[in-house]
Amino acid sequence: MATRANSVPGGEEGVKLPPPAKQKIVFGQHIAPLLKERCQSCHGPEKQMGGLRLDSRKAALAGGYSGPVILPGKSAESRLIHLVAGLKKDEDDPIMPMLGERLTSEQVGLVRAWIDQGAEWSPSIAPAIAEVKDSQSQSTHWAFIPPEGSPHPEIQKQTWLRNPIDAFVLAMLEAEGIDPSPRADRTTLIRRVTLDLIGLPPTPEEVEEFLADERPDAYDRLVDRLLASPHYGEKWARQWLDLAHYGDTDGYENDRVRPHAWRWRHWVINALNRNMPFDRFIVEQVAGDLLPNATMEQKVATGFFRNTLTNREGGMPLEQRRNEQLVDRTNTLGIVALGLTVGCAQCHDHKYDPITQKDYYHLYAFFDSAQEINIEAPLRGELGPYLLLKPEYDKKRQELLGEYNVPELYDQWEKKILETAKNLETAELEWKVAWDHVGHQPDDGADGWQDAIRIPSSERSRKLQDGLVDHMIQWYGIVVSEEYFKEIKFKELREKLERLKEEFPHLSEAQTLRVNPNPPKTHILIRGEWQSKGIEVQSVTPASLPPLHSREGEPKRLSLARWLVSRENPLTARVTVNRMWQEFFGRGLVATSEDFGSRGEPPTHPKLLDWLAVKFMANGWNIKKMHKLMVSSATYWQSSNTRPELVERDPDNRFLARQSRFRLSAELVRDVTLAASGLLSPEIGGKSVRPPLPPSVLELGFGSDWIKWKESTGRDRYRRGLYIFYQRTVPYPQLVTFDAPDSLGSCSRRDRSTTPLQALNLLNDPVFFEAARGLAARVLRERPGSVADRIDYAFRLCLARLPRPAEKNYLLSHYQRQKRIVQQHPQSIQPLFPVQGVEGAGPAEAAVWVGLSSVLLNLDEFVTRE
Repeated sequence: MATRANSVPGGEEGVKLPPPAKQKIVFGQHIAPLLKERCQSCHGPEKQMGGLRLDSRKAALAGGYSGPVILPGKSAESRLIHLVAGLKKDEDDPIMPMLGERLTSEQVGLVRAWIDQGAEWSPSIAPAIAEVKDSQSQSTHWAFIPPEGSPHPEIQKQTWLRNPIDAFVLAMLEAEGIDPSPRADRTTLIRRVTLDLIGLPPTPEEVEEFLADERPDAYDRLVDRLLASPHYGEKWARQWLDLAHYGDTDGYENDRVRPHAWRWRHWVINALNRNMPFDRFIVEQVAGDLLPNATMEQKVATGFFRNTLTNREGGMPLEQRRNEQLVDRTNTLGIVALGLTVGCAQCHDHKYDPITQKDYYHLYAFFDSAQEINIEAPLRGELGPYLLLKPEYDKKRQELLGEYNVPELYDQWEKKILETAKNLETAELEWKVAWDHVGHQPDDGADGWQDAIRIPSSERSRKLQDGLVDHMIQWYGIVVSEEYFKEIKFKELREKLERLKEEFPHLSEAQTLRVNPNPPKTHILIRGEWQSKGIEVQSVTPASLPPLHSREGEPKRLSLARWLVSRENPLTARVTVNRMWQEFFGRGLVATSEDFGSRGEPPTHPKLLDWLAVKFMANGWNIKKMHKLMVSSATYWQSSNTRPELVERDPDNRFLARQSRFRLSAELVRDVTLAASGLLSPEIGGKSVRPPLPPSVLELGFGSDWIKWKESTGRDRYRRGLYIFYQRTVPYPQLVTFDAPDSLGSCSRRDRSTTPLQALNLLNDPVFFEAARGLAARVLRERPGSVADRIDYAFRLCLARLPRPAEKNYLLSHYQRQKRIVQQHPQSIQPLFPVQGVEGAGPAEAAVWVGLSSVLLNLDEFVTRE
């Protein structure tokens, strides 16, 4: 049935539209004002809503991937009319304008009449449209305006100031009629700043030295010592790993191990310890491989973008997998460097911020030309032993392969695999599956071994060839019968090859990026669907931000990296200093540190935020210098005690009338426990470790067959929480209990919950129980004397202070109760303290102290940064 001229297709009678106006419609007089007003609310006339453009007749007639916007003479069939009238063909279709008032029936009629009359443009309306277009590229939102250093505000209480930060804070307090809090005592201050800068508690000796130091620069000297500590890089690497959503496995169903992921973490720790300028820190991680004469370490830095999840499930199209990784990289860049939720524009224009879908794929295009590759990245001391023993390893490996007739079988397998790749539609099922496996195993190239196997064997590196052979040995059972696979004993061969590899030294490797020599074209993906390609786009920065100016011949991704840390970019410096502030004060000046857009919270101290951003850039993006500035302020020095008069007026401490008191992060809860007990292994960097984990936990993973948790022994058992192996499908329970992020996406700020499970964890987890034993042994060994003296020492180890009289009396009473229990139940001694006591104390006394130590390690104050 024909659809009526004044209706929209969709039913027998059609959906009624307002009738078109009868008078002659002039675009500049009738339509342009509507476009200007409405398009501003939708972030500009080039609103990429399915490729919709109204800034020129040519663009509107050409349309985007959803077809022409306007069909002259056919208003009822024109997409523009569907949108402004709210007549959806699809539930995902938007209604124009997306913000602001809808067009009235009369206004829709005007647009209809204009289209039916031929949809003519005239030069006279160009200024009106141009004005709207400018409004898109020059957003007035505060975060899109470059920061400017404000002069220090005038304040009355000059004696309170320690550095310029305090003037901005005090100005607000005085305006609100609020006094700042008193200075925290020196014991609290040293514990606070030590936890904040290196993530470990101060030792009793360090506390005593600081308390005895009466020099005016005693605190500055303390801060300098902490900034120079190798543990500084460990503490601050954790925040960066959250942003990159670091993990030691792929994620998804199989969740395979990434044995080389740790090498990028090692780079981050070293870079922070060396105080690498933040602009260089960013450039090397975004495009270190593209720097002139890039070093191995600069290539390792690009491992930042290798933390994407990777789906290696059978049947997963490789292009879909690659698309998901590119989406992840684009979203991560938006949050980490720009503090914007650019991911909202993957499927449609951002509904609140001036980021179109086209902007999104402009950013996406920067990564579309990159490939994944693993490279050898030896640490100091690895290369010599490796080169010395590599010939012997190669000889024994070849002997094993020859013994099991691998060379002949491999040649047949490779030939058949390549034939299958050329004729997938007609190939036998088992060989199709084998080819699919070639693309989905842990890889050294962008598309698994499928790229590698196409390289002529004479041009392959030894490492690449060995990898292909190992892959064939592992999966040969797909293409032969079960009986034959058992007959050739490839399972036995795999075990021998693994043992051989363990016997010889090997080089560390790193996950990195490189340029694809044959980069694909980038298209807008319709509604984010990887198979639905729209118009082609290039590598360009968002229109609402300053343009990217590439140096002649400079790779695009490197230009992007330099643009991120350019002085013209209004976001990166602000976002970064805000996250620093968040670490030191528990809350950022912008509380939504992941979102500086219109839906995020505005800054509580906008002039201070801008001053810090400008100062950061002016100081050469010096991270440690900025950290010292913040922790040396009178604002930082304040007591964290709650003030009754501010409980209702400022419960979130937005005015900064006091310091914030908050529970330590998940990793630091473990770290301070091991440090106080004397069990902590101080080794810096290196591979991930696996502390004790109940076997039942591993069974929770869907792909539990792939998960092998080989418990670490020796000193590795007591490494810092930063180094705990992160299995994405089965994260370490203690970290989850204390609110560690899930590693599935970039995390800019952690939650802080309080649950009964946390208390049970601290009491019963094997690591914390071992720590209680360690603390007991340490106190007994290091502090001979009375029980009271030993309680004082235990308090100093755990809380950096001496116990108050009431606390001491309680612990003395608790000690006596524990002693009576042990005497009445001697069988409890062995489980509590299985060794034969320590010097100066028998097993019974040690068992009593285990119970007392557990009390101290479970105090709220112990796991809290005051």
